[in-house]
This record gives sequence, C-alpha cells and structure tokens, in this order.
Amino acid sequence: MTLHFPVLPVIRVIQISKENNFAPMYTFDCTIVTDHRWLDESNADWYARQVWVEDAAVREALERRGWKVHRTNWDDASFNWSTTRYAMIRSTWDYFHRFDEFFSWLEASSAKTTFINNISLIRENIDKHYLLKLAGKGVPIPPTLFIEPGDARSLIEIARLSGWSEIVLKPAVSGAGRHTYRFRPDDANKHENIFRELIAKESMLIQEFQHRIMDAGEVSLMVMGGQFTHAVMKKAKAGDYRVQDDFGGTLHHFEPDNSLIAFAEQIVAACDPMPAFARVDIIRNNADEPVLSELELIEPELWFRHHPAAADVLAEYVVGMDQPDAKK
Repeated sequence: MTLHFPVLPVIRVIQISKENNFAPMYTFDCTIVTDHRWLDESNADWYARQVWVEDAAVREALERRGWKVHRTNWDDASFNWSTTRYAMIRSTWDYFHRFDEFFSWLEASSAKTTFINNISLIRENIDKHYLLKLAGKGVPIPPTLFIEPGDARSLIEIARLSGWSEIVLKPAVSGAGRHTYRFRPDDANKHENIFRELIAKESMLIQEFQHRIMDAGEVSLMVMGGQFTHAVMKKAKAGDYRVQDDFGGTLHHFEPDNSLIAFAEQIVAACDPMPAFARVDIIRNNADEPVLSELELIEPELWFRHHPAAADVLAEYVVGMDQPDAKK
C-alpha cells in the first residue's frame, strides 16, 4: 500500500541575533515638545501665537525634508512617546515650576525615544552647575559661587564672604528670571526668608553683578549644529537689569563681529556630544570683556521668526543626525 503524506510548506527559521536587527515602526519622525499653554494653535494671545510661529518654523523645515512631524505638550498623558523616533524639546517653559514632574517624564521618555538635544546634554544643562564645568574648560563666566541645599549660613554671611559689592542670587534650576534678586551684601537680610525657603530644597548660586548689562544688554547668538546662524540683543527696561520680556525687556537686531561668533562657536564646541541647537547668551563683564551668561541647550527661544533660514539649518543637521554613520 502506498502512503500519501500532505505536502507541508517550507518554514524558514530565522535566528535573531545582532545581525538581524529590525528597525521599530514609528508613527512620527519627530515630535516637537511644548507645554499645554501653547498647544492650541487658535489661541489669540500674542505670546502664545509667537510660540506657535517659532515651533511651526522647525516643523515646516523638517516636513520640507520629508519628515512626519507631530507637536504636543510634554505632560500629554494620552501620547505614547515610543511612537516618535525623536522628541525635540522647544517650548516647555513651565518645567522649572514643575521640575520633579518634568524630570520624571524626561527620564521615563528617554527610554522610549531619542531626545534632541541629546539626553546627556539635557540632564547636565538643566542645572546651572554646568557653568563650572565650562569654566574648567577655559570658558569665561562671571564670578560665581554655588550654595548647596541645607547650608546653614545666612545670606548676609555668604554675601559678605564673597567680597563683591553687588550680587545676584538665583536658583541653580530656573528660567525667565525665577527667584532672581539683586542686592548689596549689607541688604541681604531683605531676602533671607526666601533664601531660607529655597535653600532648604534646592541649590542656589550668587554671582558678582556685572554692571554693563544695564547699558550693553545681553546678546544671544544662535548656533545650529555648531554653526552660527543669527543673533539678537536683549535690553532691560530703564533701571532694571533683567532682559526678559517678562520684566519689560526689549529685543533688538544685532550683528556680532567675527570674534564674538568664534567665541560662541567655541563654547558650543566644548559640549560633548555636539548639540543640534544652542543659544549662547553673552554679557560684558566689569572689565568690559565678553563672558558666558548662559548656554541654553534645552528649550531656548531661538527667534526663528527673525531669521527663518536658521530653522532650515537646524533641520538639515537633524536629518543628517539620522544617518547611520552620524554621531549623535
């Protein structure tokens, strides 16, 4: 008797190894990250519209290069961050009021997506202790002293020990002039209560006040992928030293000379890895020399609305980062 067996399909066995990596499927190439106040594109508030225009410049530049781009707030509980290949933090300007929440989200999301700028840069730049690291690399900064949580000394004692005639006090994690105070050492007692409240839970710093900010303002040089693109000058209102528009500061056109451009690019080059975008804030010190005030690598305003071509420079660099041989 002849037996007939059914013909079975040939099954290929594929061994999963490092050589058989399958790229995950993403819904979006990049998600631009904002905070909930700036999410509604129909918001008639002038400031919200301004934020939207800034974020739209980046979105459109990436879309022109074929990328699928999304935009949402960082605390959007309905969004799955593993569906986006990259997340670019742009206007999350509520994070320094909700730092613990933001940092928890940042750490959790970094396991699901790749941040722009690099997560290591974000972790470091979120705290102004990064200034000491840059100073150690030869970057000039204003004279600065850090005060760590739990320090029992009074503010007047710390201020007098500095030897400076005028001082600025601020938190190590802050933005938009949050808890920034200017005073003379003998007047430090006026800020003792708020200092005691803050130093109980967070690092603070004092800096020698640089008087040229009153007349020369602060200049911001934008650097995309290590390349300078444009600059602005911020000036405080008469009698003030805070250049943010929250306090009446104004924005002005500024054309830096080659030496200032080189100064800014050298500061960015000191970062490892290279940031996709950076804002280098520079002031004149009391000896009338340029010094780094802040290096903004997380969510700086970049004023693309004044120089739209810079958004394309950023997008070109970001798309280039996605190449297999690119250093991220």
